[in-house]
Formats: sequence, structure tokens, C-alpha cells
Amino acid sequence: MTDSHLTRRTLLRYGAYGAGAAALAGTAASWDRLTGADIPGRDDGSLVVATLGPAYGPEAIRTLTEGFKKVHPDIKLRINAVQATDWSDFFAKILTQIAAGTAPDLVYVATEGVQLFAQRLGVALDKWVKRDAAELREYFADVHPSLVESMMYEGSLYQLPVEFNAADMYLNSQVLKRAGAGFPAADWTRDDFTELLRDMKKSSGSQFTPYFWTNRLWGGVVPWLFANGTNLLAESKAPGGAWLWDGFYPSAERQGRGGGFRWTTPQATDARVEESYDYLASLIQDDLCTRPEGGNGQNLIGVFSTGRVGVTPAGGFWAGGLHLAGMRPGSFDVQYFPRWRTQRMQFGAAGYALLRTSKKQDEAWEFIKFAARRDTLMRLFETNQTTPARRSMLSADRYRETGPRHWQVFYDTLDKFPDTGPIPAPPQVAEVEQVLLKHTGTALASRRSVAPALRRMQSDLEKAMERDV
Repeated sequence: MTDSHLTRRTLLRYGAYGAGAAALAGTAASWDRLTGADIPGRDDGSLVVATLGPAYGPEAIRTLTEGFKKVHPDIKLRINAVQATDWSDFFAKILTQIAAGTAPDLVYVATEGVQLFAQRLGVALDKWVKRDAAELREYFADVHPSLVESMMYEGSLYQLPVEFNAADMYLNSQVLKRAGAGFPAADWTRDDFTELLRDMKKSSGSQFTPYFWTNRLWGGVVPWLFANGTNLLAESKAPGGAWLWDGFYPSAERQGRGGGFRWTTPQATDARVEESYDYLASLIQDDLCTRPEGGNGQNLIGVFSTGRVGVTPAGGFWAGGLHLAGMRPGSFDVQYFPRWRTQRMQFGAAGYALLRTSKKQDEAWEFIKFAARRDTLMRLFETNQTTPARRSMLSADRYRETGPRHWQVFYDTLDKFPDTGPIPAPPQVAEVEQVLLKHTGTALASRRSVAPALRRMQSDLEKAMERDV
């Protein structure tokens, strides 16, 4: 694989992971649709931005295109909302477009794809950030350094984060009241959490599930690994990055920062990993939660809003989602993830990645800056469908209509817990996540199955991490 092209083997691997290998070998008509070749005016000289379709509806696209036109009337912009079921599906379709020679200039990329795009497909933003430092100083002062560091790779910055979501704990207020339980303290522990689930179970019917979660990289088993002081892959920091930290952050905020995260040696058989899985298996055994389902978590909104689930991990995006589902402010609330050995929490962030194949890189940089502006994000995130990367946007007024009461938790997960970090997402993230999902389901079949399943996970992770993407 070269910098700008994917080998057939790599393309098929990502296709099988996301959209499915069959989609990559479809008819000529479906190829046109997949690559965007049938989009009217596709070659009209526009700056092309690819976004995840479900997250960017017509109104969001209009906000970006009309706003950008006012600032840069000389740059034609087209935003392609690629319809995909999740980030993996989206990345597979983008990779297909690149292989077909119809690559966009910019791609909206979440943590799951930051290092994949940076290593093989992206352009470092360092030269533009340094050039426009005076203009960007206000942006960095408003964005937590952990979010910025999660967008770095081997000393360079590849994206400006515009949103993030940490895995905090949502609680149904009706269920709390039914159980005679108060709202948990900020420093609640794993044992406090377990006891709360038991109280909820005792006070509810047979169709009730105290704790419900999805089997995925973000918000699945990983928050429990973080809370127990471990991770799926050995974690360290790449050297470098001083050019950014020294230029934009005070000494207290840049202490311990580096050139981005490195996730390397698999450690699924680590004692604390096994301990975390055993704890989750014990919750299932005691009927305090079900075995985790796959999917993106949208199925949880219905069961949580109707009181059939008491507690579930989710980010700021659920404030808007639960409001749209009919839940009123006060009917739910949010607290930090409970403490175990640590109270380190996990997040995922997103921003725009510039592709090396782009012939409009300077224009693309102007869009990246525009998309990170406060006024742009204020218009784009009106419905609380995510957590803005800009700290100043989180206010009582923003959450007055949707809730939750403890909305400060969303950004304080970063501000008050500075070791909170991104989900483990190396360039081989596609295969790593597939291995995690497969063996997590098996491991939690019973407490006896935990150790053997983790041994198989370790073996498969080692193979995945040895492969070149």
C-alpha cells in the first residue's frame, strides 16, 4: 500500500469489517453510488467534505455550507453525507472511494480512525497551525489538551477536535426513586454501583434490567478496564509535540503531554483485565445486567426512556437523544463512571482529516478552521446531539431544555480527571475491535469462560497488531 492507494488485500479486509466484502465487488451501478461517481457536479472543482450521514442531516449540511460561503465566497464547498451504520462502515466506504480515485478532500474522522488516517492517508496540520498561531490561540484555550493530544500521531497534529463524548453513567430518575436510592456521589465506587443495581433489581419487575451496555470499543468493556487501571493494549506516549504544547498551553496543562498515544502490546491476559471481565460476568450471573449487545447504542434509548433499564454508560449525545425520545429534564441524570482502582475515564473525539490526495489543501485548511469556530459549533450542535469540544459552549442555558441536571459532568470528566484518555485505537483498530467484540461475547457467557476466552483474545490481538494496515 502506498501513501495514496490501498492494496486489494487491505481494501477487502476493511470492507469485510465495515460495509461487507460483497459491497466491494458489486455491480457497476452500485460502484458508482458507493464512490460518488453518480453525484451531479461531482467534478465541479468544489472542496469535497465527507461526513457520516446519520450524524449530518440536511440542516447540518446547510449550516456548514452557508456559513462557510459567507466567510469564503471564493471556495466552492460540497458536503457528502455518506450513509453508514457506524464509524467502521463509514471508514470502509471512504477507503473504497480512495481506491476508486474519487477521494474527498476532507473526511470527518472519529478517534477510531485517527491513527489509521494519519499513518496512511492524512496530512499533518503542523505547518498551518504554526502559521496561523495567533488566530488559533483562542481555539486551543477553549479546548482541553487531552482532546487535542488524541488527534496527534507521532508528534504531529492531524485534526482539530470539534466534538467528543466520554463514557459517563446515565441514571433513570424514576428507577432511582422506585429503589429508594439517592443520586450517587461523584466519587462513588464500583461497590456502590453494584449495590445500587441490587436495590434497583429488588424494586422492579422481571422485565427490568438494572444495567445495560453495548459490546463495542467505545463504552463497552473499555471503561471498566480504565477504571481498573488497565487497558486492552499497552499504552504510552509518542515523543514530540512540544511545538504545540509550548505554543498554546500553560505549563500546568502541558505537563505530561507528548506527541500522541501509542497502543502496542496486547494485554488481554493481564490479571486486571481478567478481573474486569470477571466482575462483568458476575453482574450477568446475578441477573443485574444482560450480556452486552452489539450495535451503536441507539436501541438503548427506548428501553431506558421507558424505565426498563436503570443505568447505562453514554456521553453528552444522550442528552439530546433522550429529550427527542420524550424524556423531560429531571427524568434522567448523569454522573461520572464509578471509581475502582482509579477513576480514569475514556472518551472518543472527532474532527476533520485532510487527505494527501487532495489538491486543495490550503482551501481544506480554511474549512477545518471554520468548522472549529465557536459560532459554527453553536449553530451545528443546537440539539445537544454531542458534547462540544469547546469548553465555553457547555452552560446551564444549553442544557435547560434537555437536561441533565448535572450537565457539568460532561466536560468535568476531562477537567477534573486529567488522566482520562481516548479509547485504544491504533492503526489496526478495525481488526482490534473485531477481536474485542468477538471474544467479549464469548468471555461473558459464564465466569468459567472468562480466562479461556481472554487467552484466545490475546492470541488474535497479537496477530492483528503484527499486521501492517
